[in-house]
Amino acid sequence: MLLPRYTDITHGLARRPAHISPKYFYDQRGSELFEAITRLPEYYPTRTETALMRQHAQAIARAVGPGRVLVELGAGNCQKARALCALIRPACFVGVDISDDFLEEAVAGLRAALPGLDARALAGDLTQGVDLPRDIPRAGRLIFYPGSSIGNFDPPQAVELLTHMRELVDADGGLLIGIDLPKDVAVLEAAYDDAAGVTAEFNRNMLRHINRLIGSDFDTDQWLHRAFFNARDSRIEMHLEAREDLQVRWSGGGRFFERGERIHTENSYKYPLPVFTGMLARAGFSQAQAWTDERGWFAVVHARP
Repeated sequence: MLLPRYTDITHGLARRPAHISPKYFYDQRGSELFEAITRLPEYYPTRTETALMRQHAQAIARAVGPGRVLVELGAGNCQKARALCALIRPACFVGVDISDDFLEEAVAGLRAALPGLDARALAGDLTQGVDLPRDIPRAGRLIFYPGSSIGNFDPPQAVELLTHMRELVDADGGLLIGIDLPKDVAVLEAAYDDAAGVTAEFNRNMLRHINRLIGSDFDTDQWLHRAFFNARDSRIEMHLEAREDLQVRWSGGGRFFERGERIHTENSYKYPLPVFTGMLARAGFSQAQAWTDERGWFAVVHARP
């Protein structure tokens, strides 16, 4: 029987064109593959953001202030949080991620690296709203959302998510967020279609994940990875494309895909900085300070109510 919380998958597959939310990339294997992607030579966002935060560490620390309650959304391996925790020494840390086993391991590593830090793991889907434990103080919260993950949401959804982040903090709180800026198309497309095929495997692994979730019978060998820049919408798109005519079945349903038909798996918007600070303002973060790298490829923004 299909669990109600996964009906979004089957509804998305039934649409034309079909789509699956990128949150379903992240089972254990998907999380591991994404970590491998961040180390690829073509994938500039992680190393650019890391270098940017290192370069401007003291300015960021002064802007943020010490003793914060640090909440990282989409915490993953907690490597970026580890560096930030060492810099600002928060009163406590809460890592939130949809891949709970991967997160538990990462938070355990954070505790080992920073003895005495009250570090907690919270399994959660930020698209469904995050409810923090009642004993996490509201005062002084800093929401940390690195990696330009906000770009995975269409602009109205992104503003809705930013609004939820605003609801998680009081007037003395803030948001520290990474965004990927527009740049040369060749650089963008290589980052999402690497020569080693790791991103292609990451994309196809989503099908294995949903096979377990909805009882479908996707064969990953029947699907091609496609990634390209959509200039009109200023976004990278990732798709899975059927190599041949095929039938896919799942618990309670199924559909036929023609050769060349695609499943849309991810968008990654590249926002000019003024556009993004406007989105922050609409979400209730009226004050924003940004740091960018020398090439203008990436920005880290500290926003306050």
